Order: sequence, then structure tokens, then C-alpha cells
Amino acid sequence: MNRKMFVAGNWKMNLSLNDGEKLCEEIKASLAELEFDNKVDVVLFPPFVHLDRLHQKLDSTGIKIGAQNIHHEKSGAYTGEISADMIHSCGAAYCLVGHSERRIYQAESDTQLLAKVNLLLANNIQPIFCLGESLADRESGQEKPVIAKQLSALFKLDKNDITKLILAYEPVWAIGTGKTATVDQAQAMHAFIREEFSKQFGEAAAEKCTILYGGSCKPENAKDLFQMKDVDGGLIGGASLKADSFVDIVKAAL
Repeated sequence: MNRKMFVAGNWKMNLSLNDGEKLCEEIKASLAELEFDNKVDVVLFPPFVHLDRLHQKLDSTGIKIGAQNIHHEKSGAYTGEISADMIHSCGAAYCLVGHSERRIYQAESDTQLLAKVNLLLANNIQPIFCLGESLADRESGQEKPVIAKQLSALFKLDKNDITKLILAYEPVWAIGTGKTATVDQAQAMHAFIREEFSKQFGEAAAEKCTILYGGSCKPENAKDLFQMKDVDGGLIGGASLKADSFVDIVKAAL
């Protein structure tokens, strides 16, 4: 099956509003020369405080905006938190769920992650559910059991909802380290994720599911990664903070 490619830029906790606007303008100008939107979905994930302004700036360009996280409750006395409804009102079409940095630093549980997915779906926001193993998991040969357990958090979802999900495999040992899984390692894990997905939700749903690779994906390796059968694009970290490198990755997906 020919799945549409997808390139997402996760800015994490970087860039002032002015710098974010400048980066958007540079990306927009470079992509305007390409007929990309029929071939590649391009989404930027800025900090919460930039969502509304950057959504307005990118409206009608083919570039979408997403949020990096939401709270697992619909609303309430949760000072400093952001709800699914709030990001929807600011134009977010996508939202990351379960990024390894939040699993580690905020100790997010499977129950919380499933609640977030359900809230996003209820607000017509497409979740990008992140999976990834540590270096210790990889070196001890436990990467597949770890990924299977993380994926099982989604098994309570209805089949109709599961088709709205995007998955992102990010080996924790390759995020921000400069290390990258080999194309064979990436393909093997993506194929495993698709197989596990198929066991639970059926082959048709699994074949439709977009699975992104993250973890030091950059212009130098993007094309080789994107040519793998089960790699449908990338969740880009550091390389998304510079227009030329991010645009080069989008070009690799064309």
C-alpha cells in the first residue's frame, strides 16, 4: 500500500515567538517552490504559546500546526496545563502523545496516555503516539517486548478510532545524541510495530497506519530511511530548528 509520507518538526522547548515566526517564513518560502502537499504532510510542533500566531501565519500554505502535549483531563484545576479543547481552538490539527522525554521526566503512565488519545480524538485532533526503547533495552535484547508493551496502551481503542492514529518510533538512545538506528534497524522495528498492530486491529488497519521514524533523522540519512518499506516519514527534532535542514528532509520524502 502506498501511504502518504509525513514529516513533522518537533521544536520542543526552543525558539522565541519572533524566532519561530522567522523560521516559519523561511520554511514556507522554501516549500512554496515545491508541490509537496499532495505527496507529503508537513506539520510543525512549536511550543504552546506560539500555536495561534503560527497557525495564522501558515494558514493556506499546506503546512499544518500541532501541539507537543495535552493534559489527560478535559478541564479543571490543573494550573499550568493545556487541554485538548484549547489546542484545537488555536488551530492544532495534530498532537504528540507519549514522547520519551515526557515518559521519562513526567513519568506518564499508559492510563494517562490512553486518556490523552481519547480526548484528542473527541476534539478531532490526530494523535501521534510515540514509542521507543532505551539503550539498556536495546543492548539486553528487550527492545521488542518494551515496544509491544508501549503499543498495548492503545489496545482498548475502537477499530474506527485506531485508523486515525499515527505512530512514531523513536529509539531513546538516538534522540539528540547524534546516533541513528541503521536503516535495517529502523525497518525491522517498524515492521515489528506494524505486525503487532495487525495482530490487534487487523492487517488492513495495519497497512494503512503511518509509522514515523525519529531519533537524529537528518538530511544526510533521511532519504535512505524513507525508502524503507515500513518507514512513512520522520518526527524530526534538532534538524527542524533550521529551515534548510528541515526542508531538505521534506524533499527526501518527495
